[in-house]
Amino acid sequence: MRSGRCPLKCNADSCLTRRSFLQGSAGFVAGSLLLAGCNSRMAEPMVTRNPILPCGPASKYVPTIKAAFVRRKGDYGMLWPGAVYDGEAARKMYTEKMTTAAKKLGAEFDLRPEPIYSIAEAEGWVAEAEAEGADGIFLVVLDRQRHSWPTARKVAASSIPSIIYSPLGTSFTTNTDYFADKQGCVVYSTDNFSQAEYGMRMLSAGAKIRKVRCVVIKGRKRYDAPLADLGISLRYVPAKTFIEQYNQTPETPDILAMAEDYIRRARRITGATRRDVINGVKSYYVAGKILAAEQADAITMDCLGALGSIDVSLPCIAWSRMNDDGIPAACEADLGPVVSHIMTQYIFDRPGFQQDPVADTADDTVIGAHCSCPTRLNGFGTAPEPFDLMHHHGNRDAVPRTLWKIGQRVTCIDVLPGNKTTPSKMLISAGTVTDNMNVPPSGGCVVSVKVKFDGGQEVLNFPGFHQIFFYGDYKHQLTDFCRLYNIEPQVV
Repeated sequence: MRSGRCPLKCNADSCLTRRSFLQGSAGFVAGSLLLAGCNSRMAEPMVTRNPILPCGPASKYVPTIKAAFVRRKGDYGMLWPGAVYDGEAARKMYTEKMTTAAKKLGAEFDLRPEPIYSIAEAEGWVAEAEAEGADGIFLVVLDRQRHSWPTARKVAASSIPSIIYSPLGTSFTTNTDYFADKQGCVVYSTDNFSQAEYGMRMLSAGAKIRKVRCVVIKGRKRYDAPLADLGISLRYVPAKTFIEQYNQTPETPDILAMAEDYIRRARRITGATRRDVINGVKSYYVAGKILAAEQADAITMDCLGALGSIDVSLPCIAWSRMNDDGIPAACEADLGPVVSHIMTQYIFDRPGFQQDPVADTADDTVIGAHCSCPTRLNGFGTAPEPFDLMHHHGNRDAVPRTLWKIGQRVTCIDVLPGNKTTPSKMLISAGTVTDNMNVPPSGGCVVSVKVKFDGGQEVLNFPGFHQIFFYGDYKHQLTDFCRLYNIEPQVV
């Protein structure tokens, strides 16, 4: 567990990195068949026998961040940051902070032993980073004078995503204005190192995202394809693969234990039977076998097309649990949500909720409706939010109806993958949860969370579909991520 405040401003007592959570989730909680959940049960860790883990290229990849300080070699004197600034103390402090942050992220951190003391040294260091194929550059500016900001421009002009950190006293706006809209580079000008730490997180997450392999269970053919300009690779697997694997999977003690844990924790159960829960949980382990066979990090499935007309449980619980466990799982083989799930999890260490947007014109809100929603909305390794077990809106199978906190700030993203001529785009919104709609008496998907968004967008044409809702207000952080990786942001 972390101490102090998390750079993402989540609850520091419950914030785990993606890596530490996935490595530590192999426990087991036995469950009795009690129907009414309670606060004590919800607070217990939600763990699993033999949990499935991502096993694709991203899960094995260690990002490399090249870092350096830049300053003049002599005393500061009268020129900013001035004789009042202890550059050596700052260098020591930021070295410790960067090293600690890199360790949390599981990244290889290559810090230049001495500061960059000339523009020639800067050119050589940037060329070295490019030759080595570094995933990110992190430059700490400890001087406003001479070669410092020309060095920053060299970094920004490189082919590598870069973060430039300028503590107060090391820049004027005349130094930073060049970088305000610079693609591939983000400048943080502040004494608040949490922004710089988020920059390191973006570099690490961005590198891993570009290594992700996602299984797409759909159709009859098997083939590989890239996902637009995002670096993510898709492995299409015939739908019969899932069906055959499901029919061959016995009801193991692991499956029964997870099903009983869901039943024990549920606030109430409506319609769904114990058999429905067991059948749904089986899909979790079926998906795990497919991930292992394909060496993949994420999964999506044409669930309604493949299973809607046959007697095999829709994987709503399975996808909910996988997202709780840090494995991106998208519904309906929709590729935009694949990317949105991956980015939400890799950048913010928490799951998201893929949903169908519904306008409510009575109060200008948007209702996110779907039948597969994660429960660990506060972050991986945290206690689940309260949930009910219900039938899918098709009046079959079992799904967790997660109850979102009223008043909770949330972010909404929708990544629209690009093509050879058009870059990928991200729709970004932030708002506040106002209600959890009851379905029935309303119709539609049983998880229906109502959000009042900030931007004043007309709800009848709220942009996007299958957007991801997740806890926290991160529209500014996502805008930075888009600029760093040449994605077009649109704040709604």
